Amino acid sequence: MLKKIICRLVRSLTKITLPILSKIFIKLRINRRIINYLNSESATSNNSYNFSNIILNLLQNKKLNGLDVGAQGGFNSDFFFAKRYNNFFEPIMVEPIKSEAEKLKSKYKYVIDHGLWSSSTKKDIFILGNRLGSSSMYKPDKSSFKIYNLNQKNMESFKITETIEIDCLAMSDAIKEIGIQAVDYLKIDTQGSELEILKGMNQLRPLLIRIEVQIFSMYKNVPSWTKLLNLLDDLGYMVCEWRKIGSNSTRTATEMDMVFIPNYRTEKGKALIKENENKFTSLMLIFGQLKLLKLISKDLELNSTKEIENFEDRYFF
Repeated sequence: MLKKIICRLVRSLTKITLPILSKIFIKLRINRRIINYLNSESATSNNSYNFSNIILNLLQNKKLNGLDVGAQGGFNSDFFFAKRYNNFFEPIMVEPIKSEAEKLKSKYKYVIDHGLWSSSTKKDIFILGNRLGSSSMYKPDKSSFKIYNLNQKNMESFKITETIEIDCLAMSDAIKEIGIQAVDYLKIDTQGSELEILKGMNQLRPLLIRIEVQIFSMYKNVPSWTKLLNLLDDLGYMVCEWRKIGSNSTRTATEMDMVFIPNYRTEKGKALIKENENKFTSLMLIFGQLKLLKLISKDLELNSTKEIENFEDRYFF
């Protein structure tokens, strides 16, 4: 009872003081920094919970197949979700740059060292030697750099230093070659090739997809990001989160990480979740999607979420 009274008092004081603080922050030119910081903290607020024991019980020593397309740096190298959950995955790393693929082979059991596309083909990849992680199958578009607030030094790092031809496969064919039948978690960060890669999923239906999406592409001739969203909608997915990446000159993100799950309001989405209930629940816990998981669990009458009923989603605090 006392805790509730204190919380109500703090909320009331916050409503009064925030407008004043905001004006002070604007004068000090730190208002946007504080907002961005709080947004980032909010996105990862459920990392304060440790769901490892619950997930261990759900998976029963089985691994979640995690396909990482654009795997330079390693699996979950940006800590999009808490590092403690890495052990629940069997990483499948995709890296077409041979020197980088060799580094991954020393750490991971499954490494696909060619590119992914909508079908089997050969493609040129434009290597940015001073910014290797931004290499792409599309050439950089200097006309968009100012939207990203890139300084001169960063602009120069987008210079193409080498062009190499690589073999590409459809995603479904590539994982069959290494003896994998299904993908539970799919992450794609390929600087513009995301749409073509998704077209190559064919029968694959991951339970959670994370994609880096550029609203204003930094590369030439990249299909509009709306086509990517339309394709995922047609495949039966819904977006449940996006996180802004980097700086921008617009009032919306120029680039973001977007998270998709099966659309539980459709028959196909409902069936996919119910057929993989424990894996889906585990992924939602790993990605901190507590409130949505509870909603889906209630609507679909899932049995795997009883242990999380008393956890509150701190993103909404």
